[in-house]
Amino acid sequence: MENETKLSIYRAARTIKRKDNTLYNALRSIYEDSIFVGEISQLWPQLPLVANLRCGLWYNPKFHSTCYFKSTDGHTNNWSFNTSRLNFHIALLAGQKGGCIIVDSTRRGKRFPDSMSKTIPIWTCVLNRSIFNYLNTFSNADASLVKQDSNTGCNSHDWDCSLHLPLWVSETEKAAIEDRLEGWTKDLETSGADIAILASCLKKPLRPLWISQKTVIWINEVPDYDSWDFTPIILVSASSTSGVTQHRTTSEFSWNYIPGAGDDEESWARGLSPNLFWNHAYDLISTGPDVCNQKVADIVEKDRVYRARRGQDAPQITIKPSISESSPCLDPLLCSDLSNITISSSDEERGIFWLGSTDLALGSSQIAAECSSNVDCVLNCDQWPISVHHQEAEAYLHLPIVLTLQNQILQKGEHFLYVVTTGKILVYAFVWLS
Repeated sequence: MENETKLSIYRAARTIKRKDNTLYNALRSIYEDSIFVGEISQLWPQLPLVANLRCGLWYNPKFHSTCYFKSTDGHTNNWSFNTSRLNFHIALLAGQKGGCIIVDSTRRGKRFPDSMSKTIPIWTCVLNRSIFNYLNTFSNADASLVKQDSNTGCNSHDWDCSLHLPLWVSETEKAAIEDRLEGWTKDLETSGADIAILASCLKKPLRPLWISQKTVIWINEVPDYDSWDFTPIILVSASSTSGVTQHRTTSEFSWNYIPGAGDDEESWARGLSPNLFWNHAYDLISTGPDVCNQKVADIVEKDRVYRARRGQDAPQITIKPSISESSPCLDPLLCSDLSNITISSSDEERGIFWLGSTDLALGSSQIAAECSSNVDCVLNCDQWPISVHHQEAEAYLHLPIVLTLQNQILQKGEHFLYVVTTGKILVYAFVWLS
């Protein structure tokens, strides 16, 4: 009895979470956060906008470049400077443009992801120290560099090598990171990276600044980035940091705000990419939550067929499995060999074929429309929608199979069975071309 109660609570919690983390809620949250990102970028329009992969790429339709700073490199007691992810192009871009704006986001509970709180500050400090060492090396060979290097435009003795962290990082953690800086600087200098090019490009040392939706900025007192004595790396955390679920309402729809909605896109995006989203953002947001899943499915499939016909990489979209391959299979039927499954039909249900002892039935779209009241849900794979009268709108999904050149040899009225293997589970899909 106790186990059943726990299971019921678990199912209820999962149901609530699924309702909150719907596809429309995620896309609408991203769209709302992108407005904030756009406002910040307009404060310094000359600075290039950079997305930290992969989450940050969702929060603006157009970025100048991308970078890859991992949050795991900034986790407490796991700090790291990875020479395989130097992001040198960002330092060069900042040197050429006078700074840059990096966009990222994080889930509920934090104002900034660890990539912004610690990974990027460590990166800027290590690069500054390497440039300082490079300038000092040349200043010993040429005393004129001590006064002023005409190529770099910087004085090596005034070069800031301090570690700049946000205020919420403790002094203890800061001291532990500082103890590792010398080793990381040596790793960079022995990695073969071209410090000379970096030193010639950067006129001022790099320094991070942090901006979130809680940051207070006086619009009439925004400083010019050229007035700072450093090259600003402005870190923008796109999402709101409220610790409670925010239920928002417009004149047409109500929806739940998801902070950091762009994170872990495999679990919610259903094959939608940031580029596809922004190409269809207005339609997806304005049509509302009821048809959002269907619209996304249509957009993703049409894009896949478009690329496949042009010989581009166009894999079938797969859903992220919720059960790891090492976990025991919960349904014995799914673990068995389904190649010998029996397809049966009764006289009362002529035209409907049941797959063995499962609750899955196959049939034409016309029959599905007639018997929709006797089933829990209907998946229509025909090219044309049908009128289904069901109590729940989510119980019907129209997911048309777009015929590629390989499928066009099939004649109308024929049916076929194809198999998709995902891990250890065989997923059978039946398409009836009516």
